[in-house]
Amino acid sequence: MTLSTLLYFLGASIALTIAPGPDNIFVLTQGISRGRKPAIITALGMCSGVSVHTTAAAFGLSALLYSSVIAFNAVKFAGVAYLLYLACKTLKERTPIRLQAADDGAPAALFRRGFIMNVLNPKVTMFFLAFLPQFVAPDSKHVPLRILMLGGIFMVQGAIIFSIIGYFSGAIGSLLLTRPRIAKYFDWLTAGVFFSLAVRLALAER
Repeated sequence: MTLSTLLYFLGASIALTIAPGPDNIFVLTQGISRGRKPAIITALGMCSGVSVHTTAAAFGLSALLYSSVIAFNAVKFAGVAYLLYLACKTLKERTPIRLQAADDGAPAALFRRGFIMNVLNPKVTMFFLAFLPQFVAPDSKHVPLRILMLGGIFMVQGAIIFSIIGYFSGAIGSLLLTRPRIAKYFDWLTAGVFFSLAVRLALAER
């Protein structure tokens, strides 16, 4: 794999990560509603989920989702159910005090939430199945290893960009959360994002 190929892959990855989409919009709303720390930890969890999709692409497991409607829908609706659960949980626990103390949330829970959200989206698996092999010659040696390497690069650049988004959106959130009349509405915003992601995923097709 040449340096020019790696640079082209990195440029394409950065462009795809920066482009407005459900993932970076979710990190943005997390930063605004909960602060820097929860946004960054959640973002790292989401990016860690890339390791699962990359492994699936490298060893052909993602082909199962592509070829089997049952497998695709099973993963898809598991993701929909989880997102709806998060939306309901957010509204159930809604209090201004929790909002102001959200920065002290359990890191493991925040990381796990982001990880599960990413893993339970079969569209991400199929994206990596289509995206990563483009940068690996079919006749090259150690194709799975090269795909894993590209997935690792994608994961690292995604973590950096999402963390930057979370950091600066957290600054906005810190300012807004000093105003209780505004702060109390941000859990509704978070729940709305979860719900819209669930609808988007439910309507996804192979």
